[in-house]
Amino acid sequence: MKTAPPPLKVVRGHGAILKLEDGTEIIDCISSWWVNIHGHSNPEIAKAIYEQAIHLEHVMFAGFTHDPAEVLAARLLPHLPISLRKIFFSDNGSTAVEVALKMAYQYWYNKGHADRDRFIGFDGGYHGDTVGAMSIAGSSPFWQRYKRMMPEFDAVSYPLKSEDVAANEERENETLKQMKKLVISKKKKYAGVCIEPLVQGAGGMRMCSEQFLVKLAKFCRDNDLLLIFDEVMTGFGRTGDWFAAKKVNVEPDIMCLSKGITGGFVPLAVTACSDRIYESFLSDDPQDMFAHGHSYTANPIACAAAVKSLELLEADTRPFTEMEAKHRSYANEFFTDIKTIKNLRFCGTIVAFEVESSGGNHYYNELGLTLRQKFLEEGLLIRPLGNTVYLMPPYCITESLSFIYYKIAKVISSL
Repeated sequence: MKTAPPPLKVVRGHGAILKLEDGTEIIDCISSWWVNIHGHSNPEIAKAIYEQAIHLEHVMFAGFTHDPAEVLAARLLPHLPISLRKIFFSDNGSTAVEVALKMAYQYWYNKGHADRDRFIGFDGGYHGDTVGAMSIAGSSPFWQRYKRMMPEFDAVSYPLKSEDVAANEERENETLKQMKKLVISKKKKYAGVCIEPLVQGAGGMRMCSEQFLVKLAKFCRDNDLLLIFDEVMTGFGRTGDWFAAKKVNVEPDIMCLSKGITGGFVPLAVTACSDRIYESFLSDDPQDMFAHGHSYTANPIACAAAVKSLELLEADTRPFTEMEAKHRSYANEFFTDIKTIKNLRFCGTIVAFEVESSGGNHYYNELGLTLRQKFLEEGLLIRPLGNTVYLMPPYCITESLSFIYYKIAKVISSL
């Protein structure tokens, strides 16, 4: 953007700290768009990458395999819902979602239902910046200019969770009613439903109830729809459990993973699916194969980083299972008397709230940009989504967390 300030040059990262060229240190409160779950420059992952790089840096995955990919798949499966038994590698979150959409569509095509070529998403969703991923996300401020080139998928309302249980039930039932109306329509045939479980990320850290995901899974089973969980953001501990699907005990047909999978070192993504999805591609007809590949599919260095990241999580899950209690404690200590903080909400390692404003909550509104700059001046990397402020720090953060809350309170109180 012409009005964007000049970028800040980072020369080093360590733990939760980023050091700039001029010596300034900034606390990374959002894990650099949610990827650095162990913090920056974790020495154990760095060592694993080095050791892999001098042994085998890359080999095409068509017709070949290697230990890092096999070990990663074997280590990952026990942490996934039991329905997910097959692993497909790609290289980023958007692609993991594209793979899921193609996989779901071709599942039905291979079973003789080529007309099931539509998907249902949720308003306010975000699944990536490729065309299919954009199309499944419903209304969004990010890609209005691309509407004409996007497939016509449908979206229903995302049932926002509140303290009012009766209101939650009403919103959830209304969402399911909207879905039912779409499904019974004779105009379109649906392959599946795609959702960011528990938390919509870039859409504003909007949260739904655990019970809604249980209802959604039942709806998909009852209506013979494939259920896709996009856990690119919510995966690897972010919701307080390994995955949102495990937290709510729901078994999707397909799950998308990326971001924290390598601890933020290198790009990698996974699309996991059930045996019944996989078996639909087993055929003597070459046209039935899943035609999707990348030059860097299952890159050994990325897989080695992911294996080490998994080992770190397995060794101690307390950083993500106990962080919500810390968030709640510090929010109660520093935010209670700030009247402009509204809708404070928590989910595992994620906390979010709105700063009351008369300017609405457009993603690029003036308040959001002002907050971002003032947080930087106080040594915090926080990028509000409009007037929605959120925290998603790396798991290595300790005593700095109370300092972050103190600084946030200071900034918001000064406005």
